Amino acid sequence: MKSKLTILSLALACPAVMFSQEMVQTTSSTNPVETTSLKSEGPRFNSWSISFGGGVPLMQNADLKSIQSGNTLVGYSAYFSIDKALSHTFGLKLQYDRGETRQGYFNTKDAATANAAANLQVAGRTQYDAISLLGDINLSNLLRRVDSKADYRWAIHGYAGVGVLAYRAYQKDEFGQRLMTENKPFKFNSLFGQAGAGLKYKISNRVDIEGRLMYVVTGDDAFDGGGSDQYSAVNRISAKTSDNFFNGTLGLTVHLGKHSNSLMWHDPLQEVYSKIDELETKIDNIQLCKAGDADNDGVCDDWDRQLDTPAGARVDGSGVALDVDLDGVIDLYDKCVTVPGPVENNGCPVNNTGNGVVSADETAMSGIEFDLNSDRILPNNTPILNSAISYINSNNGSYVVVGATDTRGTESYNQTLSERRANNVKQYLISNGANSAKLEAKGNGKLDLKYPECDPASKCPEWKNKANRRVYFQAK
Repeated sequence: MKSKLTILSLALACPAVMFSQEMVQTTSSTNPVETTSLKSEGPRFNSWSISFGGGVPLMQNADLKSIQSGNTLVGYSAYFSIDKALSHTFGLKLQYDRGETRQGYFNTKDAATANAAANLQVAGRTQYDAISLLGDINLSNLLRRVDSKADYRWAIHGYAGVGVLAYRAYQKDEFGQRLMTENKPFKFNSLFGQAGAGLKYKISNRVDIEGRLMYVVTGDDAFDGGGSDQYSAVNRISAKTSDNFFNGTLGLTVHLGKHSNSLMWHDPLQEVYSKIDELETKIDNIQLCKAGDADNDGVCDDWDRQLDTPAGARVDGSGVALDVDLDGVIDLYDKCVTVPGPVENNGCPVNNTGNGVVSADETAMSGIEFDLNSDRILPNNTPILNSAISYINSNNGSYVVVGATDTRGTESYNQTLSERRANNVKQYLISNGANSAKLEAKGNGKLDLKYPECDPASKCPEWKNKANRRVYFQAK
């Protein structure tokens, strides 16, 4: 267990160690120095793939648009790309697009120009080819919770990139169809950009299906077929605007390579865990302690300050059995691990009265402790007080509620504080059903110490001083 925690800390602090080409460990043993070499296994994930699909381009940010009043002019588009995953979150795509947009409705909100446009029968059709370089960000892997160990099959991807665009834009009116603009590729005005998002589903380790929506920025006012001349019929009706369009597609991604998994679907934290398990197995086979570990507590004898630790005891870094409450009883044998008590009582406290006489019922009449300079009854004392009420009412005797303090402060201050503590406890008992005729309260100040050696208070640990700040019951 210790070795696993150590390796995990090392992996998180220095992740490069997990993926180094070669890691050499040298350890001491009874034999000559042993060297363990952990060599990289090389790539274990497919990083190349191809993608292809088709869809519908729609122009809405142009002089001529595709949708108006429920009517849609539908074109077509297709794409093919060669993809390279550079990491589990980022990749590149070299993509070819081909398609045709169709548009025939004027993009204007002005009533006068709208009426003029209604009398102008114009339709646009643009055939385009594009080559672009796209960046691919796997948002699901980037934002994936590190504590999620489930195998996931859905992923959201973001895309953005630039390229060159070639097109032929046609316009059809009452005079027929004619070519309005032709833009050839690899010219300054052929640059364009596109960005969007896709939702992928892993059908298998080889094939993904993806729905994608891209926004294409042509940077061109003639792409819609309205003409590049500002005096053309279309441009006179509608304000000049860049002819951008949306392209919604559905396609497949096929992963290439000899490995069973793709890098873009890889969870790197699982890689860390697998490396930890591998290293732990190797370390378990190495003799870590030259001088051995006689008490088998996980601490080598060379550094063990307690060579006879009992079997099953928890130890600190020096091999000493833990004693959380510092009462001299190790946690293995301590029946009250967090509360100090004497060895003869198995590490649990014994409730002695001020005169050294054990009360008649230690459970019901045990002492109540207080915070420094406080007479407030702590919530953890209410079960003791409620048991005391039942005990007082069921017995014939009378009792004195005695208050005491530690040795800090003056004698007069502590006398008053002890009386307040005793009276608070008495009033609690009476208000919760105790017979008031059986109770009397008095304060003994700083002269009534459960641990007399704590004078001054600096000579004792705080738990002993708190035990002196108490209220206890004394039979009359």
